[in-house]
Amino acid sequence: MGAHVRDGGVNFAVFSLHAQRIELCLFDAQGQHELQRHDLLGPDHGVFHGFLAGAGPGLIYGLRAHGADDPRHGHRFNARHLLLDPNAREIVGRYRGDAQENAATALKARVAVPISVAPGYQNAPRHAVGDMVLYEVHVKGFSKTHPGIPAALRGTYAALAHPVAVAHFKSLGVTTLSLLPVQYCLDEPALTQRGQTNYWGYNTLGFCCPDPRLATQPDDPTAVTAEFRQMVATLHSNGLEVVLDVVYNHTPEGSELGPTLSFRGLDNASWYRLDPADRSRYENFSACGNTLNVSHPMVSQFVLDSLRYWVQQMGVDGFRFDLATVLGRTERGFDPCASFFAALQQDPVLARAHLIAEPWDSGPDGYQVGRFPGRFLDWNDKFRDAVRGYWLQSGVDRAEFARRMTASSDLFHHGQRRPSASVNFLAVHDGFTLRDVVSYSCKHNQANGEDNRDGRDGELSANFGVEGETADVSINTRRRRVQRAMLASLLLAQGTPMLCAGDEIGKTQQGNNNAYCQDNAVGWLDWPSTDYALKDFVSALLALRRAEPALRSDHWSTSSVRIWRTPTGQEMQVQDWHDTLKSAFSCEVLAPDEPLQGAARHGVLLLFNPHSCPTTFSFNGDWQLLLDSCGELSPAVPCQSCLLVPAHALLVLRRSDT
Repeated sequence: MGAHVRDGGVNFAVFSLHAQRIELCLFDAQGQHELQRHDLLGPDHGVFHGFLAGAGPGLIYGLRAHGADDPRHGHRFNARHLLLDPNAREIVGRYRGDAQENAATALKARVAVPISVAPGYQNAPRHAVGDMVLYEVHVKGFSKTHPGIPAALRGTYAALAHPVAVAHFKSLGVTTLSLLPVQYCLDEPALTQRGQTNYWGYNTLGFCCPDPRLATQPDDPTAVTAEFRQMVATLHSNGLEVVLDVVYNHTPEGSELGPTLSFRGLDNASWYRLDPADRSRYENFSACGNTLNVSHPMVSQFVLDSLRYWVQQMGVDGFRFDLATVLGRTERGFDPCASFFAALQQDPVLARAHLIAEPWDSGPDGYQVGRFPGRFLDWNDKFRDAVRGYWLQSGVDRAEFARRMTASSDLFHHGQRRPSASVNFLAVHDGFTLRDVVSYSCKHNQANGEDNRDGRDGELSANFGVEGETADVSINTRRRRVQRAMLASLLLAQGTPMLCAGDEIGKTQQGNNNAYCQDNAVGWLDWPSTDYALKDFVSALLALRRAEPALRSDHWSTSSVRIWRTPTGQEMQVQDWHDTLKSAFSCEVLAPDEPLQGAARHGVLLLFNPHSCPTTFSFNGDWQLLLDSCGELSPAVPCQSCLLVPAHALLVLRRSDT
């Protein structure tokens, strides 16, 4: 599908089940003047096609689709609209709004130079899922203020692969970068009217085209592709994987009142899910106006073709699917055995790709955490809420906290799913940063221009007495302790940890928990204000995770490998788990293949004290302190029979005889 150079010309193929005729429209080198029109042949099995002899790379073209303009039956054909090829590999022009006759201003496709298999496809590090540590990061936001990266590169793909950036990733100990959307996207009209942009990029139009706004040469599509490919190859050579956040749930065409850019004009009734009661309207499971109809065989093929392109030609290692419940929706609702999932899992190219689901959408029964099939990993927001609630002392008992620290077996221990299927996180792009979790009790999104109505209400957080920044030493001390205890919980828990870029250096967004339109200092990482002690603490946590196999086991725990005790040293009983007045407890974690008894016993002891005062813990044997999250106790301190654990702290000990 799309336009491909071959056999001395260019072959074109466009899907439409309901168009009566599709024209190929050729433009001058600037994309301003339409020079020729050619009727494509077909349709043959829903595909219009044609071969243009003598044409080659650089040819600029658009499409016009003829058919019924009958919204009541789902059809919205209008040949006056010039349409973008959905499979465009290069996109030229600047979108300036919808118009009835839009040939001069419409976005157009440019025939791309054929490219070989990406270097990044051939030198991928291929980390085992059980060893993966995700780092969610925005390409531009990561480097825009970084003093160690040349100014000309900041905010680009090249900057993300700069030696300074690579050194940061490797010093932390992360294995896999999860990039916010990098496919070609548009700004929503409301943002344009306010003079803002869609900084995050969750509004994809060109699903086979890297976003030029993140490149050093944004006006040269060929150079944009080359820069992206080189970024991936460089990261791979340094042992770092690249996962893309992809948005196959909606397009920028929005609701029935939105612009006609591509899909709607080519075959509205096939590309989108329409309201069965009124096919002039859309099922809006994305909360963005429309929902792609991935259950349609040709739409499913389109998504799979796009994914293969990013793996083979661009070199990436996997995908995080935004609002992934949409991908499994059938006429009966969400189905883990939906045809798209079956096709995805049997694809030989995508067999090597990491698959990560944001396991919800905005439709009925949209929350599907733990129900995604096969190799999928699921974002687990229950981990976020439990860990925040436990350390903020907001009603989360020891039972719920322990369940989330052991990979949420209530959600994922079924079929052949492993603990690594639970992607654990404390903060992501959408919501408070971790620093803001302990600095603000409510959102402050006024800068977004929506009167603070946008963003999640009631996000679990606490300001400990003062909203926002303060000079109060006691408040800042408590914030620091709780923040570090949360980070220790995240990076030492069973499952796949995911760190949000900036949390390791103390990033704040001044209480904005929906910075999607903040392409400025609010959304960017603030490198000049780096908290180096916090960064070193995160590095130490991940080094400890790597050093202790018991902490990163990808096997389900049993009572023989995790022993939970009260601070007095007694094994936890039923009544202890749900005692709302007592929250401190410990967990001894053994490697699953080691005996419970004997001198060869290996593992670690985790001590949790979320209370505001120190708590004495009793235990058997001689232990050595490996880590104190609050930094009060010296490492390597020998511990015999008992230890006074500081307030708001997580401690890690190892048996002295090991």
